[in-house]
This record gives sequence, structure tokens and C-alpha cells, in this order.
Amino acid sequence: MEAIEAVPTNETLKGVLPKTYARPTLDKTMLGELVDLFSNIKLHDSNDRARDLLGRVYEYFISGFASAEGKRGGEFFTPRSVVRTLVEMLEPYQGRVYDPCCGSGGMFIQSEKFIEEHGGRPDDIAVYGQEINHTTWRLAKMNLAVHGIDADIGWDSAGSFHKDSHPNLKADYILANPPFNISDWGGDRMTEDVRWQYGTPPKGNANFAWIQHIIHHLAPRGHAGVVLANGSMSSQTSGEGEIRKQLIEQDRVDCMVALPGQLFYSTQIPVCLWILSRDKSANGLRDRRGEVLFLDARNMGHMVDRVRREFSDEDIEQISGTYRRWRAKPETLEAKGWEAYADEAGFCRSEGLETIRKFDHVLTPGRYVGAADAFDDGEPFEEKFATLQAKLKAEFTHTSKLQQVVMEALGRVTQND
Repeated sequence: MEAIEAVPTNETLKGVLPKTYARPTLDKTMLGELVDLFSNIKLHDSNDRARDLLGRVYEYFISGFASAEGKRGGEFFTPRSVVRTLVEMLEPYQGRVYDPCCGSGGMFIQSEKFIEEHGGRPDDIAVYGQEINHTTWRLAKMNLAVHGIDADIGWDSAGSFHKDSHPNLKADYILANPPFNISDWGGDRMTEDVRWQYGTPPKGNANFAWIQHIIHHLAPRGHAGVVLANGSMSSQTSGEGEIRKQLIEQDRVDCMVALPGQLFYSTQIPVCLWILSRDKSANGLRDRRGEVLFLDARNMGHMVDRVRREFSDEDIEQISGTYRRWRAKPETLEAKGWEAYADEAGFCRSEGLETIRKFDHVLTPGRYVGAADAFDDGEPFEEKFATLQAKLKAEFTHTSKLQQVVMEALGRVTQND
């Protein structure tokens, strides 16, 4: 580990790697087997293959560790389904990418993979982040190093609110999964902060502090994707409703996505995605000012074990593709061969500010998308009604017969007594 840190090109790993492998409690045989295992892996075939293999191994173990840790695992790991959905929606091809609570760095890894899959170069993005937990910060530094990503990741025990590592940063893309509903964020010490442009966040919940911190760091044409608890879409307590109203009226909300429960290791509750934009008329996209897209994905995904759900590639494409088509210009739709966006009952709907005002600025997608169209099997209503009526009469007859049998049996019991 010391030799790796001593390599000049590994400057970012100084003091990061663990060096506890000589402790007496460690099984020496197991350690030797681990060294042999890595010695026999052909990492020298090519630099790209070695980096990809080590990176995937590192991601696999972080995911496994998060699963084993349960609730604590959610502090440093965002499920791949959620990260991929955010990245596919925002399309961070180039520019500055920022995460103010970066955990183990999964948002950055998926951003780089997205660029590579679409023929771009990883060098087209500059990565910035911050993490409050020192151990998690080390995980992120190692994760980015094995993926070959050069990043400016700050650490401070005070956190992004109180000791911002990048105070002057204006990012083109921000992807974040802040801790849900955190109450001890120190809001009582920063009631007059320059970041609170839409209202002072409540001292007992940091959700809207995170949103405003993120918007503060957005470039004039920047976009952000934030994972938050569902309460952020509808809460009216402690001034949260007024902050949400200001965000909507000042046209910062681009899209809202309701996610299913059981996606996270740390909680079983369903969460949502806030897609925010500084300027909804710019960046080569169509003018979306005064509009918000609502997506209800609560019934999507599949269970991978008894307690956890994941999105398939098709699920992610359905969500991200709908958003991309909704904000695309007509010429973009034509050039890429995409179908024009259309509302779909039960899944997506584009609404204007007037309708959102009627709902008191509540952003829960279920209120807007309506119910899915019922399946039409082609049977005329009259015939279907007659069939159901006959079935119901048959059930009533069967129930009466069973009731008679039970009463006769009870009578025999009484006579025997």
C-alpha cells in the first residue's frame, strides 16, 4: 500500500489506503491466498482491461458490503438502478460534475461509463465532490483511482453546509443522494445563509437545505438530479410548502419521478427524484418554461431478493427516454428517430403551473398522471355484465348450500350433547 501511494501519479491516494494488514488478528494463510489470487489474474494484458476489471471488482465489493451493512450501507452507497436512472436522464456528456455528499463515488463512475458508452471521452468531464465521513471519503478516493478518474473530492467533518470544499464552484451537472430527512444538520447556526434564496429551510429537516445548496452550485445552464424522501413533494410543515412553492414559481423544477419502495439498502420507504434546471429554455433543448413533467414509476422494477428491488435496463430506458423525448426539440426527435412525447395515463403527464397551483404546489406525480387505462379485452359491456352476474348468482347459491351444511352439522352436535 505504501508503494502504491509512493507512485508520483497516485498523488490523490496519499494517506488514503489501509495499512493494517500486519495486525496479529489477521489470518496469515487467508492473506497469502488473497495475494496469490491477485497474482494469478492477468491484469497486464492492457491498461484498459486491468482498470475495467479492478473497477468492477471494487464496485461489486462495495455493493456487497452495503447490502450486508443494511441501514448503515445506505450512508455510502446509492443503488446502481437509481444512479443509472439519474445519469441517463441528465446525460452528463461534458462539463463539471458535482456531488456534495458523494459517498463512495458511484455517481461519478456511472457518469464516466455513460460518456464511454456514447462515444465520448472521460476527459470531457471534471469531477468535484465532498464527503463528511472520513472512511467513506477514503472509499470514494480508492473507487475513483481504480477507475482512473481524476477528481477533486474534499473531506471535512463539518460537511457541505458548514464547510463547503468548493464554495465558488458552478457545476453543469449535479447528481446527489443526500441523507433522507436529516434533523441534526445544524440549521439553527445558519439561518441567514446566502444559499437560502427560496426560503430558510426548517431546522429539523435538511431536505430543502440540500435542494437550495445544489441550486446554488448550478451553472446558469446547469441541471441537477436529487434523490429525496417522498415527504419533500408534499410537506407543508415548517415552511417547506412555501419553499417548494418558490422553487416551482421560479421555474427551477423540471421533472418529478416517484420511485418504488425497496430500492435502497438503508430504507424500505419509497423515494423520489427531483430534476432541477437553472434555465429551462437553454442547452439545445426545447423551451419548457412553465411546464413540469411528472413520472410515476412506483410499479416498475423487479425483486432481486426478499427485500430489495431493482430496475431493469428497459425500466431505466422507459423513465429516462420519456424525459429525453419530453424536453427534446422537434428537430432532435426527427434526427434521432424518436417518437414525439405523449402523456400516458398512469405513467407520465406534462403539466403547467396553473394546474400545479390548483394542487397547492404539491408535486406528487400520482396526483397528475391519473390511473392507467383499463385493459380492454374486446368483450362488450352487456355480455361481460351478464357473465359476471351469472357467476355472482352461482357463488350466492354455493354459499347458501355451504351455510345449510354447516347448520345441519351444528344441529347434530347439539343433539349428541
